[in-house]
Amino acid sequence: MNNKAEDLLWIAQVVVRDDRRAFDRLVCKYQSPLRRFLLNLTLGDSALSDDLAQETFIKAYLNIRSFQGVSAFSTWLYRIAYNTYYDSVRSNKRYEDLNEPEIDKKTSVSIEFSAEKSDIYTALQLLRKEEKAAILLCYMEEMTHKEIAGIMKLPLGTVKTHILKGKEKISNFLIHQGYGK
Repeated sequence: MNNKAEDLLWIAQVVVRDDRRAFDRLVCKYQSPLRRFLLNLTLGDSALSDDLAQETFIKAYLNIRSFQGVSAFSTWLYRIAYNTYYDSVRSNKRYEDLNEPEIDKKTSVSIEFSAEKSDIYTALQLLRKEEKAAILLCYMEEMTHKEIAGIMKLPLGTVKTHILKGKEKISNFLIHQGYGK
């Protein structure tokens, strides 16, 4: 049985019989890649990414009857995660005027990162939110441009442009940091 058919079988069991074990199988299957996607979107904030992943799965469970099967379940799930993340960003916008670097210094927890990983996260911060999401879905989650367009609800050409511009910005930043010389 292929992945899409297996997902549809589990979804049908959830919808028809309210089978929570079937939904648990979906969670187990998609939990790690979804958390990785959110971890990268949040630039390494594991607590926030875990909260967002949990919220994503709760929303998916509560709205699973609205899944129509037109796209893959993973595309639908990542769309929920993408929206959940940006809802979180929008709700925190009121704090934008605060001096974030100063607050980060005072409240940060020391986490060991490699210099390269730190530079990648810094480079990701330079991207517009759409560019960052497209780059992460393409290169970290290995999704096709078409799948990304479905998740982001953008035209295929726009997704390709976001990826291209994001790659250019990251490349320029990394070259300026001394990589690839």
